[in-house]
Amino acid sequence: MRILFVTSNRLGDAVLSTGLLDHLIRSHPEARITVVCGPAAEGVFARMPNREHTIVLRKQPWGRHWLPLWADVALHVWDLVVDIRGSALSWLVPTRRRAVFRRMQGPKIVQLGAILGLSPPPSPVAWIAEADQRRASDLVPIDRPIIALAPTANWWPKVWPPDRFATACRTLTTSLIPNAIAVVLGGPGPAERTMAAPLLAALPQALDLVGTLSLPEVAAVLQRSALFIGNDSGLMHLSAAAGAPTIGLFGPTDAATYGPVGRCATAVVAASMDGITVDQVVEAAKTLLA
Repeated sequence: MRILFVTSNRLGDAVLSTGLLDHLIRSHPEARITVVCGPAAEGVFARMPNREHTIVLRKQPWGRHWLPLWADVALHVWDLVVDIRGSALSWLVPTRRRAVFRRMQGPKIVQLGAILGLSPPPSPVAWIAEADQRRASDLVPIDRPIIALAPTANWWPKVWPPDRFATACRTLTTSLIPNAIAVVLGGPGPAERTMAAPLLAALPQALDLVGTLSLPEVAAVLQRSALFIGNDSGLMHLSAAAGAPTIGLFGPTDAATYGPVGRCATAVVAASMDGITVDQVVEAAKTLLA
């Protein structure tokens, strides 16, 4: 069985879609899956079982990226095409069955589950290899708990003030999670580095892993974290998928739709990021870890 899975260019939505892939892999263990995703999300699928191929879709002006993609995937007759983007592509390739996203009300994870008629929807997963675990062990002390901090986002209004990140971390390391080490995470590139710099300056003892790891390696670090605190971002969704106790911080974005999904995850919400207090985050951590 050959499956074409068209997922998002954005990291967060791509992570949310992993639950559908996990369901397909479990339901069709013989399947060979081709994933179409954006460059930022490619690492999400690097360790995925049954992955035959990843096609990285790099956006071009006027949608010119779609034609070479169609020329590539139209050469095959697929057994199933799953398209979480709801694009025209899924209707233009030969397939025995297609399942295409249609926008509806409710959490994004529920909207994704509806593509395959799954209720409740499958939770996201993080695929990690032994090499990623070893890399995490080499970087992060194994004898201290980890508080993972993700102070970056794709939009400045989604960023919680760095001094509050630092104060919340200090409070938690002296009360709820004693002797914890702060690990600061972020994506590659100068914009992420710029966003993370004030927090790293405020927490000089923190371990700086901003832009230095692959996504599976980040997931391995998150998997062993005692707590994650981060803005609404792809790393927040990856943390929840990896099973870390996850606090997502939401101001201008919709937590009801895009809140973190996992066995131990919650959102702290205000009208703006400035409206989120340190006390709210500390209380959320106490509730989450209780």
